[in-house]
Order: sequence, then C-alpha cells, then structure tokens
Amino acid sequence: MSSDDLEPPGAAHPDPPGVSTSIARGTGRRMQILAGAVAGVFLVGFFVTHTIRSHSADRLAAATATRVAAAPLVDVATVQSAPQTDVLALPGEAAAWYESTIYARVDGYVEKWFVDIGDHVHEGQVLATIETPRLDARLVADRARLRAAETEVEVGEAQARFARSTYERWKNSPKGVVSEQEREEKKAASESAEARRNAAVAQVNLAQAEVDRLTASVRFKEVRAPFSGIIVQRQIDIGNLVTAGSTSGNTPLYRMTKNDPIRIFVEAPQSVAASMKVGTPAHISVGNLQGRSFDGTITRTANAVDTTARTLRVEVDLPNPDGALVPGSYVQAAFSLHTQGVSQVPAAALVFGVSGPQVAIVGSNGSVEFRNVSIVRDNGGVVELTSGVRPGEKVALNISSQIADGQKVRLSTDDGDVASVASTRP
Repeated sequence: MSSDDLEPPGAAHPDPPGVSTSIARGTGRRMQILAGAVAGVFLVGFFVTHTIRSHSADRLAAATATRVAAAPLVDVATVQSAPQTDVLALPGEAAAWYESTIYARVDGYVEKWFVDIGDHVHEGQVLATIETPRLDARLVADRARLRAAETEVEVGEAQARFARSTYERWKNSPKGVVSEQEREEKKAASESAEARRNAAVAQVNLAQAEVDRLTASVRFKEVRAPFSGIIVQRQIDIGNLVTAGSTSGNTPLYRMTKNDPIRIFVEAPQSVAASMKVGTPAHISVGNLQGRSFDGTITRTANAVDTTARTLRVEVDLPNPDGALVPGSYVQAAFSLHTQGVSQVPAAALVFGVSGPQVAIVGSNGSVEFRNVSIVRDNGGVVELTSGVRPGEKVALNISSQIADGQKVRLSTDDGDVASVASTRP
C-alpha cells in the first residue's frame, strides 16, 4: 500500500494544472441588473397591452352604444301608380253551346243505329230505331177497346132515343088514361138511358186518350237529334235492351254537342270580381293550337261569388265555325282590366296583422306610420292596392316586427350607402 492510499479523507487536492477556480468580482451584481431590466420590459409590455385593450374596449362600447342609440336601418320603395290597363291571365275551360244526353223514351230493343261518334247531324235526323213489341201490342188492344166503347155509345144512344120517345108519349097522354106513377116510371127510364149513354161516351174518351198516348209513344221508336251538332258518345248497339227514362239506372243512347258558337268559362278570384264586367275584352289562347288565338269579350257573369272557392264565374262566347275549339279544352284567357286609381307596391312591403294587411309608410322626418290597405290584385312580386297609400310615398320593405308605429328609422339608399333620416329615437 502506497502513502497516497493512506491520505485521510477530506484532504485537499491541488487544482489540476490550467483550471481557474476563482469568480470575477461584480458578476452577481450584473445578473441582478439584467433580471431587473427583463422584469421592467415585461412590466412595460403589460401596461402597454392593457392600455391598448382598454382603449379598444372603450371604442367598441362607444360604437355599440352609438349603434344601439341609432335608428334602425330599413330598405324602402316608392309607391307607383298602376298602369291604366292591366292584363290578367286566368285558366279557363271550353264548353259546348248545347250539350244533350239522349235517353230512350220507350222500352224495347235497339233495332238499328245510324250515326257514330264524330258524325255531324242535323235537327230531327234519325239516330237510331227501337223495336217495341209490348208497346205495339198494347196499342192494338187499346184500339180494339176504343172500337168496343164506340159501339157501346151507339147502343146507348139508341136506348136513350127509345126511352125519351116513350116518355114523351106517356107525358102527353090525357089524365085518367095513364096513371101518374106510370108517367114517372117512363121519365126515370128515359133519364137512366141518357146516363148510360153519357157513361159510354166517357169510356170512349178514356179509350181514345190511351190510344193517343200510345200513338205518341210510337213516334219515339225513332230516336231523333234534338238540335244540329256532333255526336260525341254512343253507348248502344243492335239488340241492346233499353228502358224509357233518364234515371241513374238507365243507360243513355247518345251524347251530342253544338260547338258553334262555343262558351269559355273562367273562374275569376274575388279580388278582381268588380273589374270583370260585361264587355271586358278577352284574348283566348289554346296550348295545342300553336300560333292561333281568339278574341272576344265577357258576355255574362254569375253576379255572385262562389262561397266555396270565392270565385266569380264569367263567360266568353266565341264563334267557332271550323270547330277548332272543342268542349273540355283547357284555355288561357287574358283580360284587359282598367286599373284607374290603383297603386302598386312590392309584395315585401306588406305586413299582416290582426287588423289585416298593412304597409309601413316612412315619412319625410323618418317616422314610421302603419296604415291599413286594401289589396285588389296580387301579381306575385307586386301587389296592387286601392286604398291606404298614395303614389310617391315611401314604404318600408321587410320591416322588423320590433319597429313600432311612430318610431324613427334610417333609409338604405339604392347604391348601398346609408342616408340618415333621423339619428335618434323620438
């Protein structure tokens, strides 16, 4: 063991060669100054940031307060006068001038039919014939009864003449030759014979009436056209059993129409009922007749509004010599309506309240005035009014429900700038 191994613990060792273990004077003070400088920078930054944020918050609060205090911004439109003549287009339907469903007037079987759908027929033309064996047999029997009744009348007249002459002889006989009782018996016999003759005459009249009725029914064996027109439906064929009458259980024979002239029916809304007057021009167009239209006028109106649809039926009569318009066709009817004294505003100007439609009028001082209006026609984007507004006035568009009557507003100009009408509330 060397002497180095026997050195006591904690013995000082000499520093290695070239290593300095001394600290320069003033180093700690410099570190304190540097830390203070950094803390000062942070403190200054904090105060600067706080000041900037405080000023920003103040500006934001001031701007918010200004906006809150300022009047609401609204878009406006100017009330315009409606054109003196306006065109109202409505859907309509073409209808025949006459339309008839033809039923059998006698019971029997279809013997022949002579016309089919699309055929033009004239008034009185035979359309079909019906075989009526039961009717024919009844007519023969009733004619026989009529002849028998007429024979009874002849017998009764002979008996009445004999009884009358016998009574005349007995009535003029001298008293004492015949008794009064016998004379009264002859008188009663004469009157009884006359009564039997009258009864026979009444039977003749009854039989004749029945024969006349059946004879009239025989004429209905030929089914004839009630007017000149077109056959649009045939529902019979040879041998079909037909029954007289037009009840729901009976099958019609034919349906025919008269299409010249033709009617155009239009259901006009109640809002324009006052403008739909007789003589109002109408322009009729049909989709399947490209490039062709028809001009006419309102011929008649119902003069009453349908309580279910709230519409007024109007009718336009048109000549149709070539049959271009057919019943049941969908048409478009354009009416030229006079709109004198009517104003128009955008639909966005309407406000609907408990009292009905209103508009918000913006006065020259920026005050809002809500007025009740009467709508005469709604054209979609534009609404025509008959009362409540005057041309040249300003109406607010899409006005907020928070704005009350009398409140001041600001107007938005057309170019997007804001023109202040009033900057504060009243």
